[in-house]
Amino acid sequence: MTLEAGPLDADRVDADRAAWPVRHADGICYLSGGQGVPVVFLHGVGGAAHQFRAQLRHVGRQRRAVAWDMPGYGGSTPLPQVTVDTLAAALGGFIAALGLDRPVLVGHSIGGMIVQRLLAEAPHAARAVVLAQTSAAFGGRDPAWADQFIRDRLGPLDRGHRLEDMAPAMVAGLVGDEPDPDGIALAQDCIARAPAPAYRSTVRAMLGFDLRDALPRIAVPTLVLSGTKDPNAPAAAMERMAARIPGARYVALEGVGHLAHLEQPARFDAALDTFLQEVAP
Repeated sequence: MTLEAGPLDADRVDADRAAWPVRHADGICYLSGGQGVPVVFLHGVGGAAHQFRAQLRHVGRQRRAVAWDMPGYGGSTPLPQVTVDTLAAALGGFIAALGLDRPVLVGHSIGGMIVQRLLAEAPHAARAVVLAQTSAAFGGRDPAWADQFIRDRLGPLDRGHRLEDMAPAMVAGLVGDEPDPDGIALAQDCIARAPAPAYRSTVRAMLGFDLRDALPRIAVPTLVLSGTKDPNAPAAAMERMAARIPGARYVALEGVGHLAHLEQPARFDAALDTFLQEVAP
């Protein structure tokens, strides 16, 4: 699959950096702007805080929008041991350091796993959550798929390839129909800039993750958001996940792959808006 992805607009990137300067708290680099109910965005394995720049602009008009660089990414301090549990603890410390009062948490991919882990330990840490293109069990019903996932992502690094070289093919394998070219360029840039040690440890952190039994105990309003062409978090699995969470809303974006907020930002933002109007007007 060949994708149209032009170079990042340098002027736009500079404008974004001026509007959303990097901040620091509890060893975490983050972007933040706006006022009101806090909404915290958590990226995936190949992501970064600035991957959510469209959502930061959009949500920041009416609420406080925050996006972190996961520990080990960007300028955030690496953790001595990277597991979903330690990442969730880091998220709890980050929320406390910023003094956020029960934020809305928007977790994409492993970001959604981190949110689930945090809620399992602190059920009222958030006022509401969005579980976007994620899973309650890495590999689900197919452990062989999980093993292949790890090999596909770490094998090229073991053979001497760089994330910068791997990024175009990786993104092409993740997206659905007619993805936004700017979003594709941004996705490729985030993967290319991800520190290889953090990328390796975070990929491995997903092994063994399984919180399916905790889903019925999620006690805050929840939006489960899938893409019908997501190869990593299949829509059918996410629909089953939503069915186990009391009162969860389920939205499937037709034709969208694993990177909805980058592939189809307007559709992602519209689904998020509808939910936020209900839980954080």
